[in-house]
Amino acid sequence: MHLRFPARFLCLIPVFLSTPAFSAGPKIHTVALGAARRVSYTQPDATPEEKLDQTSTIKVRPLIIDGRQKEWTTGETHDITDRTFAIRRALRINDALPSDSAPRWIWQPGPWITVDRVTGHITALHLPNFDPLVSDAIWFRDYAAYCGTNTTTRGGNLYVVVAQLGARRPVVQKAIGRWPEPNHFIPVCQSAKWERLPLRVTIQPTGGQATTYDVVGTSSIIEEGDNDDSN
Repeated sequence: MHLRFPARFLCLIPVFLSTPAFSAGPKIHTVALGAARRVSYTQPDATPEEKLDQTSTIKVRPLIIDGRQKEWTTGETHDITDRTFAIRRALRINDALPSDSAPRWIWQPGPWITVDRVTGHITALHLPNFDPLVSDAIWFRDYAAYCGTNTTTRGGNLYVVVAQLGARRPVVQKAIGRWPEPNHFIPVCQSAKWERLPLRVTIQPTGGQATTYDVVGTSSIIEEGDNDDSN
């Protein structure tokens, strides 16, 4: 038996079929750190004898987003919010001279990045006067405290720095000595020590005197983007 439909119903059929039953939801991103491994590490300003010593190591881990490795990292993560964390990059640098016949790859601790667990977005942090060979950033909330450096043709300084994410200027930036210094201590400064109430931080140059700084009169808004599937 053949069924006949009025023409007005037939013209509606393709329109009905072309309409999706539901719209696609937001893309879900996966963020993870892979297994750690130890690699040899040598300070770039080490003596030739020290560069021959391969006993110094650092621990590196891959940062994996959506199943693909995006960065090498070193050290521990710091949760800034429930969705954003900070971690330090690990860089693999070619240390070969122009006269060398093959690359000479070395590992170095690099700058800090933040990672958004929701969007998978990575943001490079430009911490003021941060020196990857000197600075050991110690985090509290969205503050990072460390010793930093700057150098000019007339010489430079060693600084105490407290930086806050989203702020245009450092909360604390105070010169505590000249830089570079021959035969300097390693590490140059001891790890910063934070106190919650009142909010303050203590930093001590290795072999020098500790100084405490109050962190007051500043506020910052951490911008965390909406979830999207552009990554």
